[in-house]
Amino acid sequence: MANILVVDDEHGIRDLLSEILNDEGHTVELAENAAQARAARQRLRPDLVLLDIWMPDTDGVTLLKEWSTSGLLTMPVVMMSGHATIETAVEATKIGAHSFLEKPITMQKLLKAVEAGLARVGAGGVVVPPVRKPGMSGVMPMAQPVELTVEAAMTGGQTIPPVVEMGPQARQLFELDKPLRDARDEFEKSYFEFHLAKEGGSMTRVAEKTGLERTHLYRKLKQLGVDLGKNKSEA
Repeated sequence: MANILVVDDEHGIRDLLSEILNDEGHTVELAENAAQARAARQRLRPDLVLLDIWMPDTDGVTLLKEWSTSGLLTMPVVMMSGHATIETAVEATKIGAHSFLEKPITMQKLLKAVEAGLARVGAGGVVVPPVRKPGMSGVMPMAQPVELTVEAAMTGGQTIPPVVEMGPQARQLFELDKPLRDARDEFEKSYFEFHLAKEGGSMTRVAEKTGLERTHLYRKLKQLGVDLGKNKSEA
């Protein structure tokens, strides 16, 4: 598993990302501003950094540029923001950002972005750059027209597929001749899978729909064995 540095000035986001990544077996270091991020990067030598763009002291793009110009950008960096523009995303790509996550961050997209970022770390912890042909700019070309979004700009048009929405006709039959605890767990699993599919995998919207706090919701899903990475619903 990997050492991951999470840099975000919002306490709730740091805690949520930390809990998810810890549950996946990663070691997580937290920083709430650029100063703490610099110190953590020097001390931890992370395999990957999740870096918020908007922070009160030094913004994430400035910190990314600082690491790049000083030779410290030796790890994949995934940028995070709920208000970034396409221009900001393209600028971060040119500087050396690996990918971008738009807030609110779904668990599915977080884990896929982390997996893709860590896949770029080769033997000896060396970051393997994407293959580019001579004369190409720092932004990967898009193979076909894509929707002009921040995510598309940061990933060269390779968007992460959302959870397919369940149709209204979907139904689940339950076996009632079993202990109450087992029957209840079976119902709750189907209930949360339905809402995850309906809300496109967004933990924030599912939490709002079900009336649960996000951290408690995540723990509940893990306990029930809900597959958060699947791309198709079950009839």
